Formats: sequence, structure tokens, C-alpha cells
Amino acid sequence: MKGKSVRKASKIVCRHSRKYIGALQTQLGSGTRKIYGYARVSTREQNLDRQIIALQQYGISDRDIVTDKESGKTLDRDGYTFLKNRLLRDGDVLVVKSLDRLSRNKNHIKQELEYFKSRNIRVMVLDIQTTLIDPPEGQEWIIEMINTILIEVLASMAEQERLTTHARQQEGIAAAKVKGKHLGRPKAEYPDNWDEVYSKWVRGEITAVAAMQLLSVKKSTFYKLVRNFSRDKKNYSDA
Repeated sequence: MKGKSVRKASKIVCRHSRKYIGALQTQLGSGTRKIYGYARVSTREQNLDRQIIALQQYGISDRDIVTDKESGKTLDRDGYTFLKNRLLRDGDVLVVKSLDRLSRNKNHIKQELEYFKSRNIRVMVLDIQTTLIDPPEGQEWIIEMINTILIEVLASMAEQERLTTHARQQEGIAAAKVKGKHLGRPKAEYPDNWDEVYSKWVRGEITAVAAMQLLSVKKSTFYKLVRNFSRDKKNYSDA
């Protein structure tokens, strides 16, 4: 019974989406205007499927959906930069699932929306229904006012969530340090004679090949240890 309900709901959503995107494409005309989707998650481990499905349900083609797996604290993301500077043109439409997919920085969100507005690029946010409708002639200011208020509130919430998450991470790191736990990559294990051999190599008294032989390590391992040792020394000096 539950499966039938889900399939029925899915059909309704898809039917509604096809009607909606068809009307939108008619509204845009048959010229060069296009509809693009953008999806973002913060890490490579996170999944983009939920956002992509939502964009597909609004009729956006896979080839017109641009994705990133990068933090929302910065705008310097490969996919977003390419979308913004190379794909989007005057009169195009950009669709995102939620406002914080653009950024989790309030000022960045407002900056980007102003940028798109100045270039006649419409931004539609699926979670903000008022960005999806076309108001009657003469009432555009009402919808714009509502959108401005909603965007202000949601942008503030997105930024606060980012700040709260960061604060919790810092608290967790501090608590772990108090307990003596090591966070991040495990510390590299060096051969017993590492300090002596490394010092001779740095001073130029022996070659890298000789150092590898004395340490009984392969070339790749040797240079990996060198990188780790340099990083550990820097972290120690910065502490």
C-alpha cells in the first residue's frame, strides 16, 4: 500500500514538473535562453542525489546541471565559477534547491543575487516558492519585497548554521586536545635513525639515494617522510 502511494505521489510530482517547466520554457521563448541547475555539497563524502533529483523533477536536463563538492564558505568553486562566467547568459534562468547551495555566507548570497539580477539572469530557489511564480503585471514589487525578506532571513540562517558548525568543530578539537587525542592524519612513523640521516641529507653530506639505503626505505616512502617531517616541524613551531 505504501509503495503504491509513493508511486502515485511521484507521478503527480513529475506531471506537475513537466507542466511547470513547459510553461517556463514557453515563457522564455524559443531563443538562446537556457535553464541551468546548480547543486552543491560541502565534502566529497556527501551525496548530491537529493538536489539533482529535485532539479530533474523540474525538467532540467542532466547536461545542464552543474555540481560542486566544495564548502559554501567561499565562492571560488570550479563548477560554480564555470557556470557563472562561461555558461549563464542574459535572460537565462538558474535553479537551485535551496538558497544555501549558492553560499553559506550572507554577504556572498546577497552579492551573487545582485550580480545575477544586474545581468538579467533569473534565480529560482525551489524551497522559496515565491521565486518560482510570475506575479500579475503591476504587482511585481509585492513579490520582490516578499523575496527580499525571505532571502534576508534564510541567508542569515545559512550563515549562522555555518558559524555554529565551525564553533562546534573547534570545541570538539579543543576537548580532544585536553583528553590527549590526536585529530587529523595519523602521525608518520620514522625509522629509529631518521634524525641523524635526515640531518646529514639536509646538510648535503649524503645523497638521497644513500639516505634511503641507510633508512632501508623506498624512494616514495623517503620523500613522503620528508614531507611529513617538514609539516610536523611547521605545526610544532606554530603551536
